[in-house]
Amino acid sequence: MLPVVTLPHAVRSERTYRCRGRFSATRSRRDGGDVDIEDAVRTYRLFSGSYDLVFGPLFHPGRKEAVRIANDRPGQRILEVGVGTGLSLPHFRRDARVTGIDVSAEMLEKARRRVERLKLAQVEALLLMDAEQTSFPDDGFDAVLALYVASVVPDPARFAAELRRVCKPGGTIVIVNHFTSENVLMRFIEKRLAPLADKIGFDADFPLDRFLASSGLQVRETRPSNLFGYWTLLRCINVKPT
Repeated sequence: MLPVVTLPHAVRSERTYRCRGRFSATRSRRDGGDVDIEDAVRTYRLFSGSYDLVFGPLFHPGRKEAVRIANDRPGQRILEVGVGTGLSLPHFRRDARVTGIDVSAEMLEKARRRVERLKLAQVEALLLMDAEQTSFPDDGFDAVLALYVASVVPDPARFAAELRRVCKPGGTIVIVNHFTSENVLMRFIEKRLAPLADKIGFDADFPLDRFLASSGLQVRETRPSNLFGYWTLLRCINVKPT
């Protein structure tokens, strides 16, 4: 049986955010907004039972393409940040070594059951952990994926820095996320929906240029993803100072 493991620096529950000195229930974003982690974890718990039905088909094209780009060689060690219920896990090569992390124990439990049911031997570990402060060593992964996560974390710059830290120099970082639309009408709607989005734990007003400026990511390719191209896939090469 593949266990759902809690490690040092891992997120044990919503209470962890309230009690540990480095976390609070609401952390201010450097870009000026607030993301309430407790609301996000509650939302994940609420949707854990129906997530696959609601978000599985909708996000499937971006999920599958991201895995294809990141897992392009045999024997890679890969980290998926925000693995959720594990919908992406069957798409990894059988010779990969995959670790998934998430803040939701309920989501991870569904991922664990998926791994066991489908006998996904490429999945080495599922860990309850904060994406902005992981327990992994520097340069520990050949590739890192973060699917539909960037607008949920409290500090996107710190989140991106952690992706870069744990990924090897020259490794691949793939991010799929919704960013603020360049269409004037859609941008207006997104701004009106922002207060509601905050309540369920994500940032609807999330411009791509602002994220890239603060992230330090070296983007090699940007492409539309999923239904109507409303989401964006970023393929990045991890460039580290020599």
